[in-house]
Amino acid sequence: MCDFAHDGEREDDMDLIHEAGAAPDKADIRSYFDPASGTLDRRVFADEAVYKLEMQNIFARAWNFMCHESQIPNIGDYFINYIGEDQVIVVRDKQGEVQVLLNTCRHRGNALCRAEQGNAKSFVCSYHGWNYDLNGDLIGVPGLTSYYHKDLDKSKWGLAKAAQVDHFHGFYFATLDPDAPSLHDYLGEVGRIGLGLLVANGDVVIVDGVQKNVIDCNWKIAVDNLFDWYHVQYSHASAGIAGFMDIAAILHPNNQMVMFGEYGHAISGPVIPLDKQAEIDAISDEDKLKMAADMFDNERGPVPPPRVSFAKELLGPVGMRCMGHPNIFPNLWVSTNGTQLSLRLPRGPFETEIWWFTVLPKAMPEEIRKKQILFNAHLFGPAGMLEQDDGENWSQSTRASRGVKARSYRHNMSMGLGHDDVLTDNSTVSRVETKISEHAQRWLYRNWTDWLTADSWAELKANHAPLPKGRV
Repeated sequence: MCDFAHDGEREDDMDLIHEAGAAPDKADIRSYFDPASGTLDRRVFADEAVYKLEMQNIFARAWNFMCHESQIPNIGDYFINYIGEDQVIVVRDKQGEVQVLLNTCRHRGNALCRAEQGNAKSFVCSYHGWNYDLNGDLIGVPGLTSYYHKDLDKSKWGLAKAAQVDHFHGFYFATLDPDAPSLHDYLGEVGRIGLGLLVANGDVVIVDGVQKNVIDCNWKIAVDNLFDWYHVQYSHASAGIAGFMDIAAILHPNNQMVMFGEYGHAISGPVIPLDKQAEIDAISDEDKLKMAADMFDNERGPVPPPRVSFAKELLGPVGMRCMGHPNIFPNLWVSTNGTQLSLRLPRGPFETEIWWFTVLPKAMPEEIRKKQILFNAHLFGPAGMLEQDDGENWSQSTRASRGVKARSYRHNMSMGLGHDDVLTDNSTVSRVETKISEHAQRWLYRNWTDWLTADSWAELKANHAPLPKGRV
């Protein structure tokens, strides 16, 4: 018989999930995550009202990844993506500029674009034929003279647009909030390092075809897992047993680094020790490029080549040593040594749509390119050995949060709490170098509460958590 007694538990902590529309107040939200103990209320994964607030205060406010320039190189090229649950068309207009347009006709709300990617001269609604230019302007309305009596002002009925669109090294982002800081400032140093890992060895392209599947889990569980190197040896043991990859070779449990970025960005995972990095730095760029030409080890899978010296301008001395997983808050994961990107798109509290993009150097030899694409497909995504392990865990963790009694027990994210010091060397990167820990998960949820309790960008800028100092 299971004993459900729990020290310090109060009856009022066992209340039912909020009814739709009954938004929690700021005190409630602050109570969900306790940074002093590293514990998290499971209701954050099951509360419909919390989810609606996330759509409003996080996704509609943040900079969201849209696509890479290689996916829309020509005028009229478009790619369909989401900002929260708002579907958007990312399109290169006739002036060559990238527009992000809400994929909903201003007449009756019908989706204009049904294909996931393609090329168009304009966007015509299949419902009543309203026609929009590539920049979103309404340029054609059937019956404008006979039915509308020329009373419809087309200039006022163009497609809704993202408030800001910008890119970092060809990776395009958009925000719906005109008061959001610039993309450069939003990313901050850690966000720019995270994206810089993708282009650390030169220009890249995204391979055609995005792997997509839906997992019955809350989006935040799928995000905080990317920081988790504690589960790798246990959850993914089958990948090692099957000979798919050498788990021990990638784990490095005692050489870990966590970087803390403003607004919730973070990087967590293995770090190259200083003495090893000194050996790498002594190799000439010419020799590094030769090593890159044979970067696929048939016994261990793809082996990342040493980064050439120009990468230091992108990454800085700390970023050059980084081998971990970055998350660009809220939901963009840079994974697998910079050859994959993953979006965790929320589909209600209990479902997440996972997208996997394969990102490869333009100059990669064709033989290695084919091997890398095949390896990526079997690593993550619907057919991925690792994601099948992960998805099952995320699903069951989310399912438990729906139980009236089960959700009264908080998650424990206390690993390493109070045992590490933020480094204060010459680098400007706020970080710890330590063993496997849960510092990044705690940083994620600390910032999550800041986003949910801020009523505007001005309030978020003024009140978000400062970068850690001292003992964490």
